[in-house]
Amino acid sequence: MERRFFDLGPDEYVKGRWYLGDPTHGNGVELADVWRFSDGEPIDLSERLRVPVRQAGAALDIEFAGVGLTPIVSARVASVFRERAPNDVQLFPVDVDGESKPYFLLNVIRKIRCIDDEASEEVQLRTAEDYEDRIGEYCSVIGLRIDKSKVGTARVFRLWGWRVPLVVDEDIKDALEANGISGGRFDEV
Repeated sequence: MERRFFDLGPDEYVKGRWYLGDPTHGNGVELADVWRFSDGEPIDLSERLRVPVRQAGAALDIEFAGVGLTPIVSARVASVFRERAPNDVQLFPVDVDGESKPYFLLNVIRKIRCIDDEASEEVQLRTAEDYEDRIGEYCSVIGLRIDKSKVGTARVFRLWGWRVPLVVDEDIKDALEANGISGGRFDEV
């Protein structure tokens, strides 16, 4: 049976949900690069970060925080990733303003070049006019589809050239849904 994969994204339709801001240093000072948490690469994080609540509301099990879309997850979501994809992720404890329950920054450490340009609805590539250092990466992908033959053993990964999606396999999707997580939405890719 062919493996299925899903883009795990924010569920914007949860009524009364909270919205989190970009992680900061513990003292509240902004980080130099909030996008590094979506690069699909391991990071060295020696300090505990703070995550501000941008708009108060019901706490979610997974939220994509701030402009950098940093995945912030509850302990039960973290346990699913820790158990089922330990070689694909890093989990860092964070302090979420006003929350006593544990939360973690989920950093996906695999990046795979597997976007299927032909099967996706529409793709647009960056040119020298966009970002000279990112030529050939994607500036838009609509109706994302991946070439599953290029995924290998990865259970969770980011896409080379298109950092927004966080792709999980069907087993992780099913485990998260069985745990009744709030805040995440799955779209098959």
